[in-house]
Amino acid sequence: MSDKNKLPKIITVIGPTSSGKSDLAVDIALQFNGEVISADSRQVYRGLDIATGKITREEMRGIPHHLLDVADPEVRYTVSHFKRDAEKAIDDILSRGKLPVICGGTMQYVNAVVQNMITPEIPPNETLRRELSQRTPDELFEELKKLDPKRAKSIDPQNPRRLVRAIEIARTLGAVPDLPDVPKKYDVLLIGISTDKDVLRERMTKRTEKRIKDGMIEEARKLHENGLSYERMNELGLEYKYLAQYLEGKITEEKMTEEINFKDRQYARRQMTWLKRDKKIHWFPLTEKQRIFETIGKHLEMSFRAVS
Repeated sequence: MSDKNKLPKIITVIGPTSSGKSDLAVDIALQFNGEVISADSRQVYRGLDIATGKITREEMRGIPHHLLDVADPEVRYTVSHFKRDAEKAIDDILSRGKLPVICGGTMQYVNAVVQNMITPEIPPNETLRRELSQRTPDELFEELKKLDPKRAKSIDPQNPRRLVRAIEIARTLGAVPDLPDVPKKYDVLLIGISTDKDVLRERMTKRTEKRIKDGMIEEARKLHENGLSYERMNELGLEYKYLAQYLEGKITEEKMTEEINFKDRQYARRQMTWLKRDKKIHWFPLTEKQRIFETIGKHLEMSFRAVS
């Protein structure tokens, strides 16, 4: 038996935003006696429900979900926090003879666990972050290239949060350190959801409309009334950035909706650009659920009976 086969087996469901990851993860957990670990950098926060598309109790269909609502939205929850908490959840799930199913689109979270990545323990520099928040992604990328050309070659040049963090580390340490070569902790099967671009775009548009109808604006207003600053909402990005601008009276609801849809499409493109580089991902359309189950069955080294 190879060393890899001795490692605990886990499943990871990944794909762009609105691709249907949450539903598939629940289907897999139901089929293979599993529990889901959410890998979403905003769904970890309490109160960020409608705008993030956080799965509901009904949608969970009785499957336990971990790492939802584990952090105060006013306090930054880092990749290191996620890795620590996810590994604790995985150990707990495995100890009960169940299958851990990681599901999410925040690839920094996923990779931290799947690749057993060690991240530099550099505390946030709030003064620097406020300064850098005034710059465009292109300006941030240019600075990173000067500070750490090597890191600049591997980073998403249009992701301001990652650029700011890389600059923060580079200014502290001189460069973002190379990741140490550490052994993997899990035998991971990566399941990716492939979706037609036009279908995905339509899904995102309908999703935004539904979230507004479901009370996304009122939820954001209540978060602000309960102490979440507009500055922090802006840092949370995507929907919250434009919800904050709308609540401040800076943009109309129509403009807010337009910006959210545009940024969601940009985010999905960035996700797919990075995901396509990983040759270990097994890609399936959602319509091929039977093949997905069969692939998982082989990974788990268990016979799989076709579902009618």
